[in-house]
Amino acid sequence: MNVHFPIHLLSRVVLIICILLGELSSQAMGQGPKEAEPATKAANAAVLKALPFIDRRDYEEARRGFVAALPEGIIKNTQGRVVWNLKDYEFLKQTEAPPTVNPSLWRQAQLNLNNGLFKVTEGIYQIRGFDISNMTIIEGKTGLIIVDPLICLEVAGAGMDLYYHHRPKRPVVAVIYTHSHVDHWGGVKGVAGDADVRAGKIQVIAPSGFMEYAVSENIIAGNAMTRRSLFQFGPILTKGEKSQVDAGLGKTTSMGGTVTLIAPTDVIQKNMEKRVIDGVEIIFQLASGAEAPAELHMYFPQFKVLNMADNVCQGLHNLLPFRGAEVRDALAWSKYISEALEQFSDQTEIMILQHNWPSWGRERVQDVLKKQRDLYKYLHDQSVRLLNHGYKPTEIAEALQLPSSLANEWHIRGYYGTLSHNAKAVYQRYLGWYDANPANLNPLPPVEGGKKIVEYMGGAEAVLVRAKEDYQKGQYRWVAEVMKHLVFAEPGNKAARELGADALEQMGYQAESATWRNAYLLGALELRQGVRNLPGVVSFTRDSLQALSTEMFFDYLGVRLNGPKAEGKKITVNWTFTDIQKHYVLNLENSALTYVSDKQAKEADLSLTMTRKTLDAIIIKQLTISEALQSGQITYKGSLLKLGTLFSLMDDFQPTFEIMEPIKQKP
Repeated sequence: MNVHFPIHLLSRVVLIICILLGELSSQAMGQGPKEAEPATKAANAAVLKALPFIDRRDYEEARRGFVAALPEGIIKNTQGRVVWNLKDYEFLKQTEAPPTVNPSLWRQAQLNLNNGLFKVTEGIYQIRGFDISNMTIIEGKTGLIIVDPLICLEVAGAGMDLYYHHRPKRPVVAVIYTHSHVDHWGGVKGVAGDADVRAGKIQVIAPSGFMEYAVSENIIAGNAMTRRSLFQFGPILTKGEKSQVDAGLGKTTSMGGTVTLIAPTDVIQKNMEKRVIDGVEIIFQLASGAEAPAELHMYFPQFKVLNMADNVCQGLHNLLPFRGAEVRDALAWSKYISEALEQFSDQTEIMILQHNWPSWGRERVQDVLKKQRDLYKYLHDQSVRLLNHGYKPTEIAEALQLPSSLANEWHIRGYYGTLSHNAKAVYQRYLGWYDANPANLNPLPPVEGGKKIVEYMGGAEAVLVRAKEDYQKGQYRWVAEVMKHLVFAEPGNKAARELGADALEQMGYQAESATWRNAYLLGALELRQGVRNLPGVVSFTRDSLQALSTEMFFDYLGVRLNGPKAEGKKITVNWTFTDIQKHYVLNLENSALTYVSDKQAKEADLSLTMTRKTLDAIIIKQLTISEALQSGQITYKGSLLKLGTLFSLMDDFQPTFEIMEPIKQKP
């Protein structure tokens, strides 16, 4: 019985990308990207006239304190595979934006290309451009305090190497995770070792709730989030003027690195809690429930430096990222920024962020904080005002415009989040997916609906004729909408796929948001060339696995259960884990898989006894249940056939399911 338990986590994307990069290239697969159409050229030219490109302050601040760049622009893993590559972005060094890139996004992409070691002030340095996030290094009395060690150990290790090349080689004495997203903790073993943490030589500090959210946030819906994240960050797109140029918060995500995790040894539980770490005083402001479910800001009085983590960046952030997440609270977000402004800004001379570049000077910091505060408050309040007038999500998104006092500020622009999809997120947070029109309560699914729409429009040929005319008029949004229906009605219609791709491509060329551009261009690529199937991917790292609670494991089994296949089956299994002294009853009944902790069923079909370590080895496919039984690592009473039946009812998720066309696998 060779049964495994594949687990999906957002960090698996770095592994999938490695495979895709070798197999998916717009140049290698045939039809490549096209030129900008006249309507796109005109739209991008209008951006040049509308925004204050004469303002070069960000270029100065993004380079301020520069010490040294990433050597050769490339980071590799121990197998020699490239994990991070900035050389592909050389095209961004030309001054003027090409017609295939929104000039505002081109500007942001150039700024995010700044990379290397930067001196923020005496005693504080940052590693920027080694990943989508930043690593902050604070020099204490005897050692170093590391804030957010990037997404994988390779890029974090390369960052430390660069720092040590230019600064004294002192030990790391503490690591601080600002929040629960993987790009801020996955590289921890590139800066700290398990043994030193266990020995008390290195503290690991995080906000309350960090471990729960860091491990659980992307477990249950991890497969779907992984697939969707490819559209958000565009890592499998080639880099270039007609393809991926940026991800808003940074270039993109690192690829193929080793994601690690060390559990916190200390947790910040009180707002404005003060600590002295290696002679450095830190005031921690809890800011959970805004950009991340567990997050904190930090103020360093002796340096007069404020670290706003991810709740401030050089652009508008996401209230609901494309990859998927719980909707974030824009109102709380604004209040956290307001609190930081009131508590710290009078003494702050520099504000650092865990993405993008800092802001210098008390007046400048206060101005940025005020406008970021008001950005999220305006977004929240005006979206709620309009929904209370009865406007639908798409109507709110179309109508909402920032006041001129905010709209022309570069750090407000929608490079990552956008006013449009953030307004829809506010609507979803308060009212959900349903817009209250009963016609939208139970609409036809995409395939059936697409067929009827195409039929009503006079058939595929008639639709194509009219859509081509609209394309020539620059009505790309409508053409993409119509071709979406036609492709779902007739997935093999090459003309529909190509025209839909052309429309999405032009929309990508016009997009100011890096994430919108990435989504449009990957959508166009898949319409033209399809989705490549991937070989099996072992994606769950040992560190993350050890942090996964047994309860989370059983919850994940529940979402893998194929309900229709389980119809009429009833199975009860006792589980005993001897090393952690835990007992569970797993019960299949009514096509639902449930469990109860600290209990054993008297009449179970099967009782299993093992260590949690054995279960871990099975989950990451180092061991099969058959091997564990034969070696005595699992003992049992009852019917093993019941276990075989249970796991035969589990679905394996396809990591590259269809998005731009009908799902081939039946539910």
